[in-house]
Amino acid sequence: MTKGYSLEQDLRLLINNPKYSDLIILCEDEKKFHACRAILTARSEVFDRLLYNGMKESYENQISFPKINSAGMEIILEYTYTGSVKEESLTRDNIIEAFYAAGYFQLTELQNFVVKTFENSLEKNNAENYSPELLSKAVNTMSLTEDNSLLNSLVEAVANIPLNTIEFGRLSITGLQHLLSCTYEKEMTFATPEYEVFRYSAILAAKQVSNDAYTTLMEQLPTLEQMDNSIQVKNKFITDHQKIAKELEPLIRFIDFRRIKGQILADVIDPLEIISPKIILDVYRHIVRVNNSDLNDTRGIPKKLKMMYVWDEKACGSNLIIKDDGMIVEAPNNCNSHQNVRAKMALENKGIFEWDIIIEKSCGCAWVGVCASENFDYESFAGIQPTGWVLGSGGNYYNSNNSKDYCPPFDDGAKVTVHLDMNKRTCAFSVNGTKYREITEWNNLPPKLYLVASLRHPGRFRILPYQKV
Repeated sequence: MTKGYSLEQDLRLLINNPKYSDLIILCEDEKKFHACRAILTARSEVFDRLLYNGMKESYENQISFPKINSAGMEIILEYTYTGSVKEESLTRDNIIEAFYAAGYFQLTELQNFVVKTFENSLEKNNAENYSPELLSKAVNTMSLTEDNSLLNSLVEAVANIPLNTIEFGRLSITGLQHLLSCTYEKEMTFATPEYEVFRYSAILAAKQVSNDAYTTLMEQLPTLEQMDNSIQVKNKFITDHQKIAKELEPLIRFIDFRRIKGQILADVIDPLEIISPKIILDVYRHIVRVNNSDLNDTRGIPKKLKMMYVWDEKACGSNLIIKDDGMIVEAPNNCNSHQNVRAKMALENKGIFEWDIIIEKSCGCAWVGVCASENFDYESFAGIQPTGWVLGSGGNYYNSNNSKDYCPPFDDGAKVTVHLDMNKRTCAFSVNGTKYREITEWNNLPPKLYLVASLRHPGRFRILPYQKV
């Protein structure tokens, strides 16, 4: 390649090139790199202090970094020489080392790039989510501080994976402990019910003890889905239960047993004798004191609920804008007629679903309700369509171009609550805390529905979990 056309390409030719180097870098794994002292010191305060400190490093032609792996150093050299790193240079095999090394050399922009590259890789290929392995590796490599952006991203990524889908061996006990400690009693999205958290933790602990203990726990602890299918658990004495209990100790303090049904505690967990009887007794006391617990079975914000209360950019009118992590939909200047947006998660099967819509800014007439996915047009008003059922800020409801009065009008700042009863396939609405009748005219709604809103400029709606007054 001819020199002089690209500064970056010319500088890449200098990386680890003995011809243009006056320094050897020795890494933790004893791999050596050739480097140019002047370039390193010009680009890094840390290198400058190390190489021009008046000590032996100032005049010797070799410097050692016993805590920096060669995989991380390779990324450091690419960045210090060229000012950038090719995205393909970062892989699951070196991303932890690269982030750690960037922190050591105080290269904040490189750390940010590493985190962004990791997050982009998840978005592009979520099927190959290797965050459990990376989290396990990271907790043994890096300082476990709250401002560690890569660790925070890894925790968020693993929290969004149901634990029972992560093969045992991919997530270490220390990795699981960090995940549970960071999500315990925290308002963040979490995908795993608390019983499944205990199950995964117990089986992982048993796997550290012996294959027999692992096999026995797999038999003794069915998944919630297996319980729903009426699989019977046959209690079997576990000879290694004390060893399992010891391995499980670091995790127990971060498992909220109050979120596990009392029957499961009594029939499935207690007979295993791997957790303290006091824990079980404390849960029973809690249930009695509060007259049955109203806690969700999943810590934080259950992932299924988080998905329910987020607008879907892929099911949205062409002019609408989604903001604030999917919680807000807004109609800009060029949206002069009503367009629709639905939420990500389908509401189906049995159950009662409720949610709030805050009309932060009205738009002549603001509409909220439910829709089906079949033959639904996001570019035209939901109420004129046979698969849209909505209430408007004028106080009337619409479906299939049929309208009737329902409640007093409402305006900016109003909170509209949608009450969807999928057991009876009916819908009702509350406005600012006052609940109105079921709309019996909407009889036998479809078995699969989505939250929907219909708005035009200057409309702005926020979606939230239902808050009882």
